[in-house]
Amino acid sequence: MPEGPEIRRAADQLEAAIVGKPLTDVWFAFPSLKTYEPALLGETVNAIETRGKALLTHFSNGLTLYSHNQLYGVWRVVAAGTQPATTRQLRVRLESADKAILLYSASDIELLNADTLGAHPFLQRVGPDVLDATLTVAEVRERLLSPRFRRRQFSGLLLDQAFLAGLGNYLRVEILWHAGLRAQHRAQDLDDAQLDRLSDALLAIPRLSYKMRGSMKKYHEEAAFRFEVFHRQGKKCRRCGTLIEKGVLSSRPFYWCPGCQL
Repeated sequence: MPEGPEIRRAADQLEAAIVGKPLTDVWFAFPSLKTYEPALLGETVNAIETRGKALLTHFSNGLTLYSHNQLYGVWRVVAAGTQPATTRQLRVRLESADKAILLYSASDIELLNADTLGAHPFLQRVGPDVLDATLTVAEVRERLLSPRFRRRQFSGLLLDQAFLAGLGNYLRVEILWHAGLRAQHRAQDLDDAQLDRLSDALLAIPRLSYKMRGSMKKYHEEAAFRFEVFHRQGKKCRRCGTLIEKGVLSSRPFYWCPGCQL
């Protein structure tokens, strides 16, 4: 299941293909969106924002296309005037003079204005995105200690998109290893040094994963980022030498070092 770094890299590819180029063709599969097609012709995409697993495609006329891939949705970049052979159902086509971006299979798609964007239920519920460059370590620390989250065990908290959007299972286990903490801890039980390590890791690890462009999936020893515990059960911890263990927490596989995650 893709997490925040993978979603952001996909958005980068879409932006490179379409941002700033006048739209020469706009097509929506859903009848409720058809009326927007003429209004978007000739407009440009200003930016594509990620909020967890949701994409917000911002147009120059003030409208925003909200799309959530859920389990099956996928975006593709193709040459203008082409459409790949696929069994997937096309939902959205945004085309410029040279490139087109296509959304397949997604069902959660809406066009929003400034008012409806701010009131959207998912966007109101989801927390700040870990790849938002304006989000600071101090703000994450404050969020950890807020009444809403301070009593939550990290096993579930770090999968809750209402806490921080874009986190998922591999990030959960890597963040806790880097912070030297077990998943059963809660923010209210940590000392200042532990809080500082966790707050820093909550931003540093997702951002390093994004920067490395997928090298986390198949790393080499010389890579700048590599998995320390994820899928390393039975191997030695590179920090203390203890064997990595695997279990299940919050219905997801969990990996940790019993020697140095205290």
